[in-house]
Amino acid sequence: MKIEVFKTKAECGGAAADRGAEILKQAIAYKGRASFIVATGASQFDFMKALTQQAGIEWHNTTMYHLDEYIGISEDHPASFRRYLKERLVNVVHPGTVHFILGEAADPAAECRRMNDIISRDKTDVAFVGIGENGHLAFNDPPADFDTELPYIIVELDEACRQQQFGEGWFASLEEVPQTAISMSIKQILKSAAIICTVPDERKARAVKQCFEGEISTMHPASILRKHPDTYVYLDEPAAALLS
Repeated sequence: MKIEVFKTKAECGGAAADRGAEILKQAIAYKGRASFIVATGASQFDFMKALTQQAGIEWHNTTMYHLDEYIGISEDHPASFRRYLKERLVNVVHPGTVHFILGEAADPAAECRRMNDIISRDKTDVAFVGIGENGHLAFNDPPADFDTELPYIIVELDEACRQQQFGEGWFASLEEVPQTAISMSIKQILKSAAIICTVPDERKARAVKQCFEGEISTMHPASILRKHPDTYVYLDEPAAALLS
């Protein structure tokens, strides 16, 4: 795992986007297409903007996989991750194929099976992820399941995770934040050939310290990234403040 620290959020997101673009272009040049996983959230704003402004990516030759989505939320809800991705990525660069998780599906377990069937036929070249204030990776809150082989799973959101979503302004009250979500599993994220983890902001500093200098543990889900052979972590100075 390689960690780089930058002065500002914009520099952090820009460096992550430079690396991400390089990986996508190399995959397309080598095999004619690239598959990628993409996260959402306030921490990804600068990265997403920089990635969509990268020159030379043949976006029509890419396939995008959705990382996670709340259960019971429609696409037009302000907190919908599908809405986020459409506004900031899909409707900007138009990937050739897009696989969204349908959060309002009547049967979430069946929706997991549908997504599992799709992604199991592919090999992802890069996962663009962040980590939560509680150290979560995707919506795999502590204690995360490091063992399941299922690509997508139904998860319970813990209080810290829900508080973060409210605190970032996605919901008008904590009570409105859903208690469950569909998330890509830890093992499925780790199957990506490369992982780019972008983590700006001082409110992530404690999680950064625990995940990247503490014990690799299900209580600090993103710590598992240290076991992946090709992970790049991009931090701004406030997020890296507690690192020794």
